[in-house]
Amino acid sequence: MNYSKKDRFLLMINKYVLIIATLIILLPLLYVLLASFLEPNVLLSKGISFNPDDWSVQGYVKILQNEAIIRGFFYSILYSVGFALSTVIVSVLAAYPLSVEGFRGTKVIMIFFLITMFFSGGLIPTYLVVKDLGMLNSIWAIILPGAISVWNIILARTYFKAIPKELQEAAKIDGASDLLIFFKIILPLSKPIIFVLALYAFVGQWNSYFDAMIYLEDAKLHPLQLVLRSILIQNEVQPGMIGDQLAMAELKKMSEMIKYSSIILSSLPLIIMYPFFQKYFEKGVMVGSIK
Repeated sequence: MNYSKKDRFLLMINKYVLIIATLIILLPLLYVLLASFLEPNVLLSKGISFNPDDWSVQGYVKILQNEAIIRGFFYSILYSVGFALSTVIVSVLAAYPLSVEGFRGTKVIMIFFLITMFFSGGLIPTYLVVKDLGMLNSIWAIILPGAISVWNIILARTYFKAIPKELQEAAKIDGASDLLIFFKIILPLSKPIIFVLALYAFVGQWNSYFDAMIYLEDAKLHPLQLVLRSILIQNEVQPGMIGDQLAMAELKKMSEMIKYSSIILSSLPLIIMYPFFQKYFEKGVMVGSIK
């Protein structure tokens, strides 16, 4: 294409802005990654060093030896996978009937759903509901209360409405029921939106710690995020992670390495997942953008 001088100037500005934005994102990540492999003394005195003699994996060793972090990692996976599954199931089952033409009460139901996006009972009523349902201090307190997302239902409904109606009409002519159409036609064609909803839910739950802090009294049920919170915010590194024989100065030095190692460890599932979800993410995230 032949670009004008104005277009070439704008493209050049856009290129440099994107490069700067990429560096702003990558440099902190690179710093955390390098810091997680540095000796505590080197990190505190010199900062980032590229000398192999200054590198160490002590932070990861201490993390893998700590039961609280390993247990928290397991429960974070459990909560995130359970929350993603429940969110996808509820969203898809709620969205499909609302996308079917001729379904009575669609407008009323959608208005009811939309109201809940702007008004909520708040933390205390929600806590009382969870308590009265007997879900306190259990995995269900993390998985079930937030499983219904009106935004996810709207996304799924929009995607279902974009599927050609001729496919459903042809199936009905052949004698297929609504359930058969849903499971044999709609779901196989809806992999992009299903994976997008699952990814959103998984990432949101993986990064969440507030619900667990409110609803889980047993420290053994705490997800990795609450364990990291005690390390990163409260600066509480458990003695068993380092050894009772170390002095307080060594404790502080080692805590820095453990902080960075913990950040890398908590990011691994998302880094591993995204390449497998990327092709579906690119399709599903464009829902409703093209007619």
